[in-house]
Amino acid sequence: QVQLVESGGGLVEAGGSLRVSCAASGRTFSNYAMGWFRQAPGKEREFVAAICRSGVRTYSAESVKGRFTISRDNAKNTLYLQLNSLKPEDTAVYYCAAAFSIMDTTILSREYEYTYWGQGTQVTVSS
Repeated sequence: QVQLVESGGGLVEAGGSLRVSCAASGRTFSNYAMGWFRQAPGKEREFVAAICRSGVRTYSAESVKGRFTISRDNAKNTLYLQLNSLKPEDTAVYYCAAAFSIMDTTILSREYEYTYWGQGTQVTVSS
């Protein structure tokens, strides 16, 4: 079992920045590919960004490319998402997810590929 706990969400004005974190416990964090997803009110959950086990490869959705940056610190068992140039349409609950990965460079962008999920952290962007 892997336990994931997100933190760092909050209320921010449009154009502002925020960093959300995901603390992992229970298994060897560096064995897991990680991802961020988000769900806005009335919408389906969508992919935001993903990172491989070592962190050398990342992939982001077009809607956040150039504004959001995913990273990880395997020594601290923590996943991060830096959110810059925030827009009201970025308002959502942000979830981190983990999937055991044999290959170091695996990137996963689909919900069904992930096994473990956090409870989410709310990010609200005011206009």
